[in-house]
Amino acid sequence: MAVIPPRLAARRGQAGVVIVDIAGDWLGRKTLPDVGPLEKELAAGGVSALEFAAHELGRWDSALMARILAIDDLCTKANVEFRAKTLPHGLAQLIALADAVPEKKDAAREEAKRPFLRRVGESGLGAWNGGAAMLSFMGESVLAFVQMLRGRAQFRWSDTLLVMQQCGPQALGIVALINFLIGLILAFVGATELSQFGAAIFTADLVAIATVREMACIMTGIIICGRTGAAFAAQLGTMKVNQEIEAFQTFGISPVEFLVLPRLLALILMMPLLCLFADLISIAGGFLVSTLMLDVTPALYLHRTVAAISLVNFLLGISKGAFFGVLVALSGCLRGMQCGTNAAAVGEATTSAVVTGITCIIASDGIFAVICNALNI
Repeated sequence: MAVIPPRLAARRGQAGVVIVDIAGDWLGRKTLPDVGPLEKELAAGGVSALEFAAHELGRWDSALMARILAIDDLCTKANVEFRAKTLPHGLAQLIALADAVPEKKDAAREEAKRPFLRRVGESGLGAWNGGAAMLSFMGESVLAFVQMLRGRAQFRWSDTLLVMQQCGPQALGIVALINFLIGLILAFVGATELSQFGAAIFTADLVAIATVREMACIMTGIIICGRTGAAFAAQLGTMKVNQEIEAFQTFGISPVEFLVLPRLLALILMMPLLCLFADLISIAGGFLVSTLMLDVTPALYLHRTVAAISLVNFLLGISKGAFFGVLVALSGCLRGMQCGTNAAAVGEATTSAVVTGITCIIASDGIFAVICNALNI
């Protein structure tokens, strides 16, 4: 079928009404008629309304729709009544639908025009509300833990064992790899510096103390945060999107007790074991460097390692690991429970859980360092 070129013309009618004649096939946007003549007609003044004559209109698509909306904008600016009812029925309905929900203009500019103090205040309120939500969630978790000790918690030990398997034995590979490399790095850096003073043998002491007291628990906590904390947020976020958490509440089941408590218990129980495993693997990395590069005998290295590790340092590292596990579980579950219901909400919750967890781990380790220094530990 041959395409009839589109035509648009404006003419004066009676009582100050401008009639726009539309004819031809309005397909595509490359050869559309210009609205310049119509704009000049409106600028001449004396126009009270604008209507259409579309008796010769052929086929049309969104190109005609866009041009009609442009004419509507011209009428709005010239304070002229726009009569869309004279258009074909289908096109008139589309115009009415477009006018029903007008586009919000300059939304980004409105954001930029907000006063600086207002933006600071809103940021402060957001931080305050976020802190209050975190404290409330921690309180609910503590109450759920108390309910478990009293034997009244609504949770299943089978779920806890499954989570323990996921965040414990299945995480040994990545924990071993990272901590082995950390032990290698500590031993290599220590050997390079201490050998200048003829004290290369103290590399074993450096690796042992740094690993048991700080590096093993921190690196294990960060690994578990990126692996398990993100998984917690994704699981609970998906349940929130699918309205499964609301279903638990409808049946009278506490989501904190049924979903959060097993994950919290799993990390509390598994993080000390993972930290102990990380200590051994990291010391093994230092052992490899010292015996191969420093000509230190294996027996001497092990003797220096055992002599350097004190019970206080060992228990401090294990305790910090358990505390980091609590932080990872709380941050992951909190972000999962706060997840929205749109398509991108689960990804945002996962990212927020990892960032929150790592930030809390580093900040709390700094607090531990200050407390231990004050207590001479």
